[in-house]
Amino acid sequence: MSEAILYLIPTTLADQTAAQVLSPQVLDVVANTDCFLVENLRTARRFISGLKLGKVIDSLHFQELHKDTPDEDWQPFAHQKMLQEGQNIGIISEAGCPGVADPGAKAVAWAHRNGLRVVPLVGPSSILLALMGSGFNGQSFCFHGYLPIEAQARAKFIKQMEKEMVQTGRTQLFMETPYRNKKLLEDVLQQASPNTLLSVAAGITSEQEIIQTKTVAQWRKTTLNIDKIPAIFSFGKTV
Repeated sequence: MSEAILYLIPTTLADQTAAQVLSPQVLDVVANTDCFLVENLRTARRFISGLKLGKVIDSLHFQELHKDTPDEDWQPFAHQKMLQEGQNIGIISEAGCPGVADPGAKAVAWAHRNGLRVVPLVGPSSILLALMGSGFNGQSFCFHGYLPIEAQARAKFIKQMEKEMVQTGRTQLFMETPYRNKKLLEDVLQQASPNTLLSVAAGITSEQEIIQTKTVAQWRKTTLNIDKIPAIFSFGKTV
């Protein structure tokens, strides 16, 4: 077994919040790691630069790993750095914790297959923070990620989530690309029953943070501007 370690490095959810949400361990690992698998090269470089650790960005080794990256593009990089050279690699997501609703899970699975040590580091997860702030069941929940874009399929999916929540009590979490938040919220309020509880958590950890839980009927009377702000939505029952 190689002594190299694959670190899962959490990033901030909002700008200028590293001091509040990242542990000293995260900073130490980044400071002592020179090879990275990243979801977005520009974002990752900006993240490392913003930590002000004195690292020379152009001296680091980066390989992109996003949802459309073929295995033959990133696996040779990981094989060379970890198995041949014994270097640690850090995985950096676009935002939050890598491996959770994130393509970094591919690299984690590869590391396990090759007998490598995997170390997840503590950091902010929008999914868990939204669940924590919702007041809903935190012992049984399901994160669906992005809902279908096509109107009929989306409406059906919203009703299915609502039905499962009612029948099982399992909290249903979902999200949308920020610039489509307004349309998603409109669809949810149109399709869901008036008494269903909906939690909206937007701009988590930022100065714009909004975490509110109301019935659908109450939301229909509320003006909420979360356009272009990252958000997590959830159906649930209060505990």
